[in-house]
Amino acid sequence: MNKWLLTYKPELSDTLRLSIPIVIAQLGVVLMGVMDNLFVGRLLGAAPLGAAGLAVSLTFLVSSIGVGGLSVVAALVSQARGRSDEAGINRLFRGGLKVALLLSVVLGLAGVSLAFSFAVFQQTPQVTDMARQFMLILSVSNIPLFLFVAARQLCDGLALPRVAMMITLSALLVNGLFNYLLILGIGPFPEMGLNGSAAATLISRLYMAAAIGLYIYRNQTFRPYLKSEYGTQPTGAEVRQILRLGLPGGLIFFFEVATFSLAQVMVGWLGEVPLAAHQIALNMASTTYMMATGISSAAAIRVGNAIGRGSQEHVRRAGVAAFVLSGLFMGLCTTLFLTANEQLVSLYIRDNAPVATLAASLLIMAGIFQLSDGIQVVGVGVLRGLSDVNVPTVITLFAYWVMGLPVSYVMCFKVGLGAAGIWVGLLAGLSVAAVLLTVRFFRLVKRLRLAESNVMA
Repeated sequence: MNKWLLTYKPELSDTLRLSIPIVIAQLGVVLMGVMDNLFVGRLLGAAPLGAAGLAVSLTFLVSSIGVGGLSVVAALVSQARGRSDEAGINRLFRGGLKVALLLSVVLGLAGVSLAFSFAVFQQTPQVTDMARQFMLILSVSNIPLFLFVAARQLCDGLALPRVAMMITLSALLVNGLFNYLLILGIGPFPEMGLNGSAAATLISRLYMAAAIGLYIYRNQTFRPYLKSEYGTQPTGAEVRQILRLGLPGGLIFFFEVATFSLAQVMVGWLGEVPLAAHQIALNMASTTYMMATGISSAAAIRVGNAIGRGSQEHVRRAGVAAFVLSGLFMGLCTTLFLTANEQLVSLYIRDNAPVATLAASLLIMAGIFQLSDGIQVVGVGVLRGLSDVNVPTVITLFAYWVMGLPVSYVMCFKVGLGAAGIWVGLLAGLSVAAVLLTVRFFRLVKRLRLAESNVMA
């Protein structure tokens, strides 16, 4: 044990140091959704809470392809940094921004189309009407969100994640302020009700995109990568590389998000009370998940940098360190969900006993699958660092859509477990993904010397 700690202590320390700012930034993004739900639940009630949660879930489903796809840029930047390729980093940065604009238009139109087809989800008329308007505003807000995510990849890939962290935390304050002002119509601001929460998200995302752009172009740290002579170099190859590696990576993210979104739709068939309770439990589970994605992003960067330096041993160590850190973190989250479920639910809603009671029981289910969720998301990250995206895409498709969703449907409607049955299926899908992705990583590491040029292709 002491020998293991001596071997892995530097890697654990470096991964943790890189992870913390990314985790905080990821938490900030999730807390915007949490804050929206807190304001909506406290000020407007259960039906608007369910509508907002469903709209956020479906919008995030569409945008997940772009967010997940752009995340490969940080690993590519880290590989270029390992090779000391400043010009290549510049091309990746500009290529990432171009891909962000392309995806924001394509996926934005997809989100708008989905909003106008909302009746297909067979929700109650009240939820359908409220969720459609909410989703239209959120679809527009994906444009600045994608630009922020693309610019953030440069910072994260250069092991400078504190930039995005500080901007995201400050945006959280902007989001909270405008939620209050626009939902209730305080002072000169119009009373927008539920749509005021969506407008607050749009405003905060515009702020994030503008802030990170100004910081990158004005801070001396980034000057070596923004030289004017680099700006004349074409980025067509980088755009194609980002799309080739990023779209499968985005589909990995999409398959998982789609599983949770479709699960939420199925809960909506049970009524407004189960939908609101499910949204509360899912919101907290999503918070811990997004924090685990911070460890996953750090793992991708560490693995990518080791690939750039040509070190097989450091690739393996980076992966092991990330799995250990994620397991420890999600283990703590499991303990919290199992022991303080009622107290956590009371943060969202107090005057609706049926919703609160069901949400507390669902949070216990969420606690049970925390470890599987943390391991599988790190598995995606370490494989992204190896630029391995095609096989993980197939793995996640199988785990979530062949295993997870069918089990959810059967346990909910055939066995009769209701909303709890949905969560049994989610646990099954996440567990299968965790096992298969972990095995995939360690198999690739073993033959990395023989296939290194293919892995990095």
